Amino acid sequence: MTKWVVTSVVWLCVVSVYAQESRLSPLSMARMRYKDTYVKITYGQPLKRGREIFGSLVPYGEVWRTGANEATEITLTGDLLVNGLLLPAGTYSIFTIPDRIKWTIIINRELNLWGSYNYNPKLDVFRFEAPVQETPEVVEAFTIALDQNNDRAEMTFQWDRVRVTVPIRFVEKQ
Repeated sequence: MTKWVVTSVVWLCVVSVYAQESRLSPLSMARMRYKDTYVKITYGQPLKRGREIFGSLVPYGEVWRTGANEATEITLTGDLLVNGLLLPAGTYSIFTIPDRIKWTIIINRELNLWGSYNYNPKLDVFRFEAPVQETPEVVEAFTIALDQNNDRAEMTFQWDRVRVTVPIRFVEKQ
């Protein structure tokens, strides 16, 4: 009986540890810093796994969490210009509405959301459109990248054969 209990406890511990580490869409981050301003984007990173992504798994014309699991969040310690629009320091959710030729990018005040199920457009800080670029190579894992050059950067969303790029500029403190 004791042997059975010990074996069961060990088995439960192993399964518990494995379950903690084997998330289908792992958590990922993109980060950058310019002077005293730090930017961090946290998102769930789904994989293509042979599936058709845009227009199917991620429907066109519907609000998307921009990743997997929890809604994507951006935290900034200083003000940014995102596509020319002022985004004050703080933490925000990023939602998107994908379409074939353009995406609507949405910056929203509500945090800690699971997916986009409770998305509230009344809490939008702003929204804007960004063109879709088709890429020759397939990107297996949904990726948000920050490509920085001094006080300017590009935030890029990539998955499958789709790339959407948004210009960012750090606002200098006066």
